[in-house]
Formats: sequence, C-alpha cells, structure tokens
Amino acid sequence: MRSRIRQFLVDLGESFWLLPAGLVVLGLVLGEALVDLDRSGAVSSWLPDGWLYSGGGAGARTLLGAVASSTIGVAGTIFSITIASLTLASSQMGPRLLSNFTSDRSNQATLGIFLGTFAYALMVLRSVRGADEGAFVPHLAVTVSILLAFVCVAMLVFFVHHMAGRINVDTVIDLVHADLRQSIERLTTESAGPPESRAEWPAAARVPHRHQGYLQQLDDEGLADWAHAKEVRLRLTVRPGHYVFPGVPILEASRAVEGLDDALADATAVGGRRVATADLEFAVRQLADIAVRALSPGINDPQTANAVLDRMGATLCELVDRHLPTGTSVRDGIEVLSRPAVTYDGLADAMFTPLRQNAEQCPSVLIHLVATLAEVADAEPREDRRRTLRRHVALVLSTASRCGIEPDALRVLKIRAEAFEQAMTRDASPALT
Repeated sequence: MRSRIRQFLVDLGESFWLLPAGLVVLGLVLGEALVDLDRSGAVSSWLPDGWLYSGGGAGARTLLGAVASSTIGVAGTIFSITIASLTLASSQMGPRLLSNFTSDRSNQATLGIFLGTFAYALMVLRSVRGADEGAFVPHLAVTVSILLAFVCVAMLVFFVHHMAGRINVDTVIDLVHADLRQSIERLTTESAGPPESRAEWPAAARVPHRHQGYLQQLDDEGLADWAHAKEVRLRLTVRPGHYVFPGVPILEASRAVEGLDDALADATAVGGRRVATADLEFAVRQLADIAVRALSPGINDPQTANAVLDRMGATLCELVDRHLPTGTSVRDGIEVLSRPAVTYDGLADAMFTPLRQNAEQCPSVLIHLVATLAEVADAEPREDRRRTLRRHVALVLSTASRCGIEPDALRVLKIRAEAFEQAMTRDASPALT
C-alpha cells in the first residue's frame, strides 16, 4: 500500500493541473471573501481615502470584464506556448524529458495566476449592482482585481523569460542532472549494506503480479518485515524499472504461505512508464538520451554530448563515497528478502555504452569520454569500480580502431588513454584542503 501511495504522490507532484486548479479555487474563495468584506462596511474604517476604487457600478463592470477577458485570452496564449515548447523539447531532447517541463512550478504558477485572476474577476463581477438593482459596488474587491491585473502583466514577462531559458539545452541538462543527483542521494547510502545474496534455495511457491507494466515503486522494507513475521524467505526477480509481464512469476518463496500474492501487491506499484524516483538507472538513461539525440545525424551536436559526459563524470565522482544497495534485506541476522540491485557496472553501461555506440563517427566525443573516465579514475579508490572504468576505455579504443577515425584524432585518443592509465596508478586519496 505504501508503494502505491508513494507513486500516487509522485504522479501528483508531476501533474500539470494541480497548482493551476488550486489557484483557481483560491481566486474563487478570495473573490467571495472580499465581496463579503465589502458588504460588511468594515473596509472604509481602516483604509485611507483614495486607496480604493471609487467609480460606480457601470465602471466596475467594465473594469472587471476587461480583466476577465484579457486574462483568459493570455492564459490560452500561455498554454499554446507551453505546448509548442513541449513539442520542441520532445523532438530535440527526447519525449522522456517532458515531465521536466510539465512539472515545472513556474509554468504552472503562471497559468494558475491568470486562470485564478479570471475566476476572481467573475466572482466579483456577479456581485456588482447598479442603481436599479440595489446599488452595490465592492470597492475593495475591484481594487484587488486591478492589482491582480498588474501581477498578471509581471508574470507574463517572467514566463517569456523563463521559457526562453528553459528550452536551452544546457539548462535542460542541468535540470536532468539535478534530478539524477537527488536520485543518488535518495537511493544510495553512506555505509555498506548487507552483502549481496548468493544463497540458492528451491522455490516452493512462485507468484505473478496481478498487473502488467513497469515496476515503479517497491516497499522492500515492508515486504521484508512481512516475510520475517511469516518466517519465510522471499526472492524477487525484478527491481524498479523492470517490466512486469502478465502471468510471469516475479516473487519466489521458500515455502507456500497464505497471502503471498496480497503481500506482493501491497509492496509494489506498477504503471505504464518508468520513473526516476526509485529507478537510479532510468535517471541515468534520461541524461544519456540527451547526448544520443545530440549525436543523431539530424542534429549533429557533439558539444551537447560532451556537456552530458561532464555531468556523468561528476555523477560517478559523487558516488565515490556512497554505496549502492545490494538488494538484500536482513532481519535478526537472517536473510528474508533478496532482489536484483543496481550495480556500478550497470550504471556505467547505461551512461557510456549508448554514447560510445552513437559516437563512432565523432572522434571528439570519444576523446572526451576517455578524458572524463580519467578524471573519475583519479577520484575512485575502489578497485572493482576502476576495472569497470578500464573496461569502458578499452571499448572506446576498440571502437576507434574499428571505425578507422583519422590518424590525428586517434593519436589524441591514445594520449588520453595514457593519461587514464596514469590516473589508475595513483592512489585516490582525499585531496588536502
């Protein structure tokens, strides 16, 4: 259950409608509240003369109608600009990055303020009465509508500036890298966990999931607690990011236990797309997608690919002092749950393999890739991780030799490979400050 609630909150946070809807409701409530305050007559007692709207009912209707019509018109323009930006981002940087635009609070706030002002103006407009209807003009509410109109003008200028910077590829790379850093902070630990499970035992019960789709969230701690209470050992064959196929068992138990399928359903959330909140490898692939698209023949932008490589190198350097989860859960010294885990090899493959394969005719990216690996090797003290880095350097050299890049580029690439080997011979001790 906690997994589904967690995924629901993630989906809610990435939704485009929530903040605008809240601001519309706020506009409705504010309009009704200020009209009631005007009716009470308490406003004139504490506000100086000349601060409030002093016109009659006809002027108030004209003013409020102008505010309502202009804000809803500009709101439609803002929505059109947002759709155009999404189309551009999808074609240039990949459709998986659209959530970075739809979840942008600045875009949501701008649209919400315009729609909220429109709703506010309508609520106040309905209360204005002429002389033949009882002569009531909510002076405070009309004054606030003027202030909201100026706020909308400021938000329009901000929105144009914000969108112009938001569709810049460097800005998008920084945003995706920031999401990746948050995923590392959330999904890795400062201390090593239990060792990876290598025990083999026959499965007495195998359970498929009730639904199909990507495993988005996994409450492995809750599932481990349930297994410990039932005195059973569990083994998952998937992790967040894997696709759950219909009818295929994904949970194995050391003995048959009542409620096993319910426990699996309660501990997992399955959906139609991968999410970065629980899938570190997908967060990496989002960044790699930008570089792969930049290297496509239609775009041919190696500088963008090199910028992505810089962030990937920085990501691996941030992992130097952190540990990846092993996928093993222990209770009272007994292993109760094991599942596949993200490995350093897997992360490095997700980062560099697509770039290397798409940069076969772009020597500058291959050279920068080896230079980035040399920087990481200089900071990484663990020998197993260094072997992974050396493997990718060897793959780059093999790719360059097979593709027959120009001799000068091959010479520079070999120089970078020598610098990598020199970095591998140095002790990666913390720098003195």
